[in-house]
Amino acid sequence: MIDLLLAAVMFSASQGCALEVTFPNEPGIQSVDIIWEGKKVPAFRLNNTWTTIVGVDLDAKPGEHKADVLFTMEDGRVDKRDAVINVVPKKYPTTELKVEEKYVQLSKANLARANRESKETETIYSIVTNDLVPDSPFTVPIAGGTGTNFGHRRVFNGEARAPHAGADLRAVTGTPIHATNRGRVVLAKSLFFTGNTVILDHGFGIYSMYAHLSRIDVKRDDTVKNGEVIGLAGATGRVTGPHLHWAMRVQGARVDPFTLVGIGQNLK
Repeated sequence: MIDLLLAAVMFSASQGCALEVTFPNEPGIQSVDIIWEGKKVPAFRLNNTWTTIVGVDLDAKPGEHKADVLFTMEDGRVDKRDAVINVVPKKYPTTELKVEEKYVQLSKANLARANRESKETETIYSIVTNDLVPDSPFTVPIAGGTGTNFGHRRVFNGEARAPHAGADLRAVTGTPIHATNRGRVVLAKSLFFTGNTVILDHGFGIYSMYAHLSRIDVKRDDTVKNGEVIGLAGATGRVTGPHLHWAMRVQGARVDPFTLVGIGQNLK
């Protein structure tokens, strides 16, 4: 067993964060995978480092969480090493919003549709593909855009709902929306809550969502480049006005999309 595998490695991340994990390459290593929250996430080699990205959900339990790192050797052996990710608690504020009542008190038909679409998107987020590798750092879909409401505990028309799992970027209707990184289109259609929606698969269980679009410019199974226009901002679905709802899922974990921006600087 090589020296690299003798000791556990410690990482730390706040609730709702994406975390880049790296391991130095050593002679004889053919591939590296990390088992995190029940999912096997591959790493890719760049020069002398193995790198991947894992997600810490915004409701993850604070404290130390174990992850297994599997090093497959050229001779077929699989060496396992322990890694520990310390989850740091983060407090999110509460936001009260006023929307159309039909998005709060759902009719039987709308409830059935919303549940069906939720199941569809959760199935998408549960899949970890390994045929795509981000080829550049993740970027903001609207140049210079900022958003600070990820994780806010939302109250719609006086009724508490799920925390906000994305960042809202200010945009007038018709603003071009750019892909945050290279990816494959796995969903491009209208959904009840998020309106005209595009979801991209970036590999390794990393997905980006662009919601409330006024127009969709891609179709399912298209491959897009980092920065390519995938649609235009709008005000479809449950909204208070035109904007972009930009969300990222990492192995199913709801993470602040801005924690992914800049990850992969060594890919430049």
